[in-house]
Amino acid sequence: MEEKLSEASRRATPSPIQQLSHLAQRVGAVNLAEGFPDFPAPAHVKAAATAAIAADLNQYRHVQGICDVLAETMKRDHGLRVDPLTDFAICCGQSEAFAAAIFAIIDPGDEVLLFDPAYETYQTCIELARGVPVYVPLDPPSWTLNEDKFLKSFTSRTKAVILNSPHNPTGKVFSKEELLVISKACRKMDCFAITDEVYEYITYDENKHISLASLPGMQERTIITSSLSKTYSVTGWRIGWACAVANIAAAIRNIHVKLTDSAPAPFQEAALIALTSTPDYYESLKTDYAVRRNFILQLLKNYGLHISFEPQGSVFVFAELPKSWQISDIDFVTNLINNAGVAAVPGRGFFHTDSDDQSYHHRYVRFAFCKSDETLKAAAQKMMKPAESNGRVLHDTAQSS
Repeated sequence: MEEKLSEASRRATPSPIQQLSHLAQRVGAVNLAEGFPDFPAPAHVKAAATAAIAADLNQYRHVQGICDVLAETMKRDHGLRVDPLTDFAICCGQSEAFAAAIFAIIDPGDEVLLFDPAYETYQTCIELARGVPVYVPLDPPSWTLNEDKFLKSFTSRTKAVILNSPHNPTGKVFSKEELLVISKACRKMDCFAITDEVYEYITYDENKHISLASLPGMQERTIITSSLSKTYSVTGWRIGWACAVANIAAAIRNIHVKLTDSAPAPFQEAALIALTSTPDYYESLKTDYAVRRNFILQLLKNYGLHISFEPQGSVFVFAELPKSWQISDIDFVTNLINNAGVAAVPGRGFFHTDSDDQSYHHRYVRFAFCKSDETLKAAAQKMMKPAESNGRVLHDTAQSS
């Protein structure tokens, strides 16, 4: 019966990232591949979930209080006035919120612009809706928006632009100038924007997250998606949301109800506690992640990797393999798992565009640093080889495989 499976399911085959993840599990490698924290969630947030379960809040449920708090947050952080009764859809994580948003606005043949490199889930959702992903390459090494390439990617069929900032995998935070270019184009072409803002509270140095919806003329055409997952270290709870003007939010809610009915009830209750955390929680979050970022940057530099762009936000470093190593990203990660016992993600899975120079598509590796001090120190101990030998060992291993 395999031949009767849908075309979409046949396209959704395991990626090299998934295959290498299985290898890492088999050999017990230190996991710097997957973007989930391995340290405890905040105690006050866990206690709220436990209390909700004990109170038997375990059935289908919509907790309106989440929308009330989020509306206050949107006004405080972005200057957006939203109606908590009409402008939110509470979903099973940002992933479902994003998928429901795509299904709400994309018809067969509609084109959707994405910035490349890109998180792979976006493409799958667009294709399931029978839309057409159109990738706009960001210019390495700083992953800057090339205005000319971006504007030339629009056609009469362009329906939406996807923006993820802070960005996975590069750690880029889109600048105000870049956001103005995007907003002007969306208004001119009368298209939607869907934003993924899950790392909005995790930025470094002087970089600040700006929501695209806060720019002139953008609120009525922007769907914001985000979640509890990264900010509160609860990626397994699956509480996310979409925020949009009332008629769009209603369409997203209708699809969400048909897909999953409701988000997990006790975790919605706990979300109320998480979302009302005091300001010092968010300051501590940024400070702690900045320390982790600096630790892994030094570790990767010591190992011989080239850091051409230090992350401005998110929990990832997109490190470059030195050209002298003469090894691909997949071979590097395979050998890193087998020889050093540390897992990372080959960069090629994030690239999709055809370009004049695609050599860099195979020269990046993503490392996640949303890990405990113990995990990061364990990785450092395993990677304490002289930088000079790394290139030789990896090159020789690749040649012999």
